[in-house]
Amino acid sequence: MSTSSSFRSPRRRRTVNEINMVPFIDVMLVLLIIFMVTAPMLTPGGIDVPSAGKSTKPPTKHIAHVLIDKDGQLRLKTPQGEQALSLQELGAAAASWQANQPEDSAVMIQAEKSLPYEAVVQAMGELQRAGVKRVALGVKSAAK
Repeated sequence: MSTSSSFRSPRRRRTVNEINMVPFIDVMLVLLIIFMVTAPMLTPGGIDVPSAGKSTKPPTKHIAHVLIDKDGQLRLKTPQGEQALSLQELGAAAASWQANQPEDSAVMIQAEKSLPYEAVVQAMGELQRAGVKRVALGVKSAAK
């Protein structure tokens, strides 16, 4: 009997050809959690809202216009006339106008294109706090 055969095991070791996926899945789950936590914290960039491609013309009978010029001055234009207002007076004036109008009446905000978006949002907030039912944003149709 030879000595070399006595030290060999009767079975040969097989190589494992499988990839362990557990570490890969762990890393992917950690990355997913990181993206889910950080995504809501990102601030969106500023957007320039140009004229709309297609807009519908509102009925001109029962509509009041809130005009905001480039200096932030507010005017309420109704079929009865036009008056300059402060932001605090806007809601009450628009709500009292709408109280005397039919149910389908609306208040349309028309602002200068160069005006900061915050001024438009503040005007909308005042109108909503005052209980104005329908608020619209006025846009120009894009030139063809």
